[in-house]
Amino acid sequence: MNTPDPAQIFAIDNPTAFEQAALAVFRHQAEHCPVYRDYIRYLNIAPAAINSYLQIPFLPISFFKSHDVVSTADQPEIVFSSSGTTGQTTSRHLVSDVKIYEQSFNLAFEQFYGNPKDLCILALLPSYLEREGSSLIYMVDDLLKQSQHPQSGYFLHNLETLNQILLALKASRQKTILIGVTYALLDFVESFQLDFPELIVMETGGMKGKRKEMVREELHQILTAGFGVSHIHSEYGMTELLSQGYSYGDGIFNCPPWMKILLRDTSDPLSLLEGKQSGGINVIDLANINSCAFIATQDLGKVYPDGSFEVLGRFDNADIRGCNLLVQ
Repeated sequence: MNTPDPAQIFAIDNPTAFEQAALAVFRHQAEHCPVYRDYIRYLNIAPAAINSYLQIPFLPISFFKSHDVVSTADQPEIVFSSSGTTGQTTSRHLVSDVKIYEQSFNLAFEQFYGNPKDLCILALLPSYLEREGSSLIYMVDDLLKQSQHPQSGYFLHNLETLNQILLALKASRQKTILIGVTYALLDFVESFQLDFPELIVMETGGMKGKRKEMVREELHQILTAGFGVSHIHSEYGMTELLSQGYSYGDGIFNCPPWMKILLRDTSDPLSLLEGKQSGGINVIDLANINSCAFIATQDLGKVYPDGSFEVLGRFDNADIRGCNLLVQ
């Protein structure tokens, strides 16, 4: 079975197509991604014996900090990196074909929010703008270029200007999305109070060391009151993924058709869970054709029968249990 090209990945529209594509990508990466190939061998798993995506082993996400996770000989067109404090090892995602990333985020964004050209998109992302290598900024840059509204753009610390623009957009009944890092959204509502029920407020990321972390319910209660909206939307994405999940509210995320969330047993990282139990989040992101599409994250979550999922927190320990199996 040949590895699907991006057109096949992004055309997935049923479980059978997903299964076939996942197995094809797995077999390709089990052979052509050196770190994944070595990890599978260490686990004594024969790739030929895998005949369901539920049997595919997941690569601990920490490998993106210690290795170049690639399944192609092509040189990277761009390298995305995670944020981190000084001296901290950050993740690196070597992207050999950035058009695949563009196709992934554009198709997903349009699925959940419509065509960017019909929206005013405001981005309050100071911590992301102040560093290099952010995949989120790459995505927002592209969405802003597609938006044809003259007020679309970035805001760093000019919250007064943002407030005035939001008031004008409300008055003109313009469909608007405000994408903001969590702590900056809190900074805004501490200074300004809006009543803009039609506004879509999408929080992304966390406090980035700027504020004390908060439970989602408390955070969203403050933000809904501050912006005068009924729900706070969220994005689930990370440096190591080329796809994102989106939440329309209450912290319940949905994925595009080429992405799927599974849960693993926290005490046995090689075993999957079914049902409503909480466990470690494993992600299948078939847009990661040229790196690794099967990633065991450091997030804890819950998956619901319809495939939607909730993020409950992160593992306390710095590395996922089982990551010390890493092949040097």
